[in-house]
Amino acid sequence: MSNTKVLPLLEPEISGPVAPCCPPLTERPLTAEEAERTAAMFKALGDPVRLRLFSLVASHEGGEACVCDISDVGVSQPTVSHHLKKLKEAGLLSSERRGTWVFYRVEPAVLAAMGQLLTRAGAA
Repeated sequence: MSNTKVLPLLEPEISGPVAPCCPPLTERPLTAEEAERTAAMFKALGDPVRLRLFSLVASHEGGEACVCDISDVGVSQPTVSHHLKKLKEAGLLSSERRGTWVFYRVEPAVLAAMGQLLTRAGAA
């Protein structure tokens, strides 16, 4: 007889200013609060270096990347740190320090929210 218990899966929570709250843009107009959060997210991604860093983290094997693996984007290390900070402030990345390295990840709920926002209502 096994003592194994199956536990239910929980949806990941997002901390920070961006939450999967907004309906597709074609469904209804955004509220002022939704527009503020969405604008902060797109503003953070409006810089090519930030968009590249976000893409590097999102596509990295295992869903997270060490800062040492994503630093080669054509700018200095302090500039990389600045851009990663801006992505975190916008709620697009989360991080965890492990020893001397910091690991970044894109929460699945953030990608889902971004995809939902740009999806046509009723499209499956």
